[in-house]
Amino acid sequence: MASGQLSREEALACSGCRHACHVMLYADTTSKLFGRTPIRHIVLMQMRFDGLLGFPGGLVNPAEESLEAGLSRELLEELGLEIPITEEDYVETCYAPALSWTAKSKLILHFYVKKMEEEQIKEVERAAASTAVDHGLEVMGMVRVPLFRTNHDGGLSFFLSHSFIGNARSQLINSLLRLHLISPQNLAKALRKSLGMHATTREDLRAALAFAERSTAAGAQP
Repeated sequence: MASGQLSREEALACSGCRHACHVMLYADTTSKLFGRTPIRHIVLMQMRFDGLLGFPGGLVNPAEESLEAGLSRELLEELGLEIPITEEDYVETCYAPALSWTAKSKLILHFYVKKMEEEQIKEVERAAASTAVDHGLEVMGMVRVPLFRTNHDGGLSFFLSHSFIGNARSQLINSLLRLHLISPQNLAKALRKSLGMHATTREDLRAALAFAERSTAAGAQP
């Protein structure tokens, strides 16, 4: 078992631990970008209130509900639809990265993957923006993961260079490989390109910071 991972049974037996469940919803598609680039798969993530990318879900209480029931409840709040989650959708359990642990208790993450039909995915997207109680509050909006590559290596490369909550990026990457939604070669190319983007991003941020500091200094002058 990988470092930080534990079985479902070990997790539920942990005293003084908090639990959170999240799910990757995905579907196959025959649609094409600009009518020529096959999209092949739709994978949903969300922009969180803190500006980080993650999967829908949240905290559950195994003492009062099953993990799956708790996850379904969270999905109703965040997506505006009842999406039944079963143990068949369960993938893995692990401790949250150290920086996510609270001073009072460790946080245990349970990850699920559920395949849906394309029209069901579209219904989720519509409901998430119109009826979900958490839309605009805990959730800023649903986003599709661009698994394709465009000219100048756009698409997945740029997406992976964003900031993710906890281990959501590794959960995404592992799921893409396990489900054969992308080839290892194309994923490696996207990740190498993402690494190179960070140098440019740092320079952009430094320039933006310098501008903000100049504006602050100018505003402070009498």
